[in-house]
Amino acid sequence: MTVRRVALLTAGGLAPCLSSAVGALIERYTALAPEVEIIAYRNGYAGLLGGEHITVTPEMRERAHLLHGFGGSPIGNSRVKLTNVKDCVKRGLVQAGQDPLHVAAEQLTRDGVDVLHTIGGDDTNTTAADLAAYLHQNGYELTVVGLPKTIDNDVVPIKQSLGAWTAAEQGAVFAQNIIAEHSSNPRMLIVHEVMGRHCGWLTAATAVKYREWLDTQEFSGFGDNTREAWELHGVYVPELDFDIAAEAERLKKVMDETGCVNVFLSEGAGVSTIVEEMLARGEEPKRDAFGHVKIDTINPGSWFAEQFAGMVGAEKTMVQKSGYFARSAAANDDDLALIRSCSDLAVDAALRGESGVVGQDEEAGDVLRVVEFPRIKGGKAFDPTVSWFTDVLEEIGQPLGTLVPSTH
Repeated sequence: MTVRRVALLTAGGLAPCLSSAVGALIERYTALAPEVEIIAYRNGYAGLLGGEHITVTPEMRERAHLLHGFGGSPIGNSRVKLTNVKDCVKRGLVQAGQDPLHVAAEQLTRDGVDVLHTIGGDDTNTTAADLAAYLHQNGYELTVVGLPKTIDNDVVPIKQSLGAWTAAEQGAVFAQNIIAEHSSNPRMLIVHEVMGRHCGWLTAATAVKYREWLDTQEFSGFGDNTREAWELHGVYVPELDFDIAAEAERLKKVMDETGCVNVFLSEGAGVSTIVEEMLARGEEPKRDAFGHVKIDTINPGSWFAEQFAGMVGAEKTMVQKSGYFARSAAANDDDLALIRSCSDLAVDAALRGESGVVGQDEEAGDVLRVVEFPRIKGGKAFDPTVSWFTDVLEEIGQPLGTLVPSTH
């Protein structure tokens, strides 16, 4: 296969890897095949449907390494599902009667694209899979190679999604300041809401990172400057059910003894209960183009805080969300290394005409390889029985709870 022109796009929510992945792909092509032209579609699949792209110039190639120091995406994102025709028409991305997959395929053909690199999470890459299947079935000669981006770390069968390590680290940094608020009022309940629609991995990993920071601190023992007051007292993830009354009783003892309660909550924990309550009231939750409930419109953290505030005797409750802070950071060293290795393999695969998503394949011994598109799925559940998480629960005195059967 001869590759003359490649296109890049980033899509879905932000993650601490997008800028770096764009830079790494440009660097790899420049090193291996400098004659290959590179374009980038603006704002994800929306830009692809509209034919809006920028051309990577020689000057941009020379400065691509600078992208590793930034969060966000230099080419913009959007949430577009190419198989959701109604939504694409409603948003003016295609005309009534048009098939978005056909519009995208024709645009790629007009732009002379031989390889499309998609950088995104499960929605982005399942959409890429839909596009790759359509292209193959309709005789378009195009290779599609994805990179797995999501701070939730919930893509099947990818062991470690790009940006997730950094998001956990940054969420812990956020918590360091937020938990200082325990001293702003007597009997303070602080709920740190962490992103994670179906998967509690990020909440659990953020808790670990926060407690690693705690372990490096020396406390004076003067007033509220104690390990107990800064400690994490509860971690709640979607994969575990817990007895609210029993937990409230446990946390009330913490409140009585310490004067505060600090908990980490995955935004997906309790969402099903909240949605059931809304539907019972005749309210329909707002959903995005992929059918997901828009979590920011139902505020799980506030609901959780309301459930516990009275039961633990809190005088004041504070709910803080670290998601946007964490997901917009620049990649840390661990993620930079993973981004580099995945991007290198993505370019190698593209030049030999192999489509799929590049990542550590959990079903093949965690080998870094090109995972076939049909095997890519979203909603991978976190395993809350892993020792690094159960150790945290044991240390803070929280029962493991009941495992929620996975539907993914």
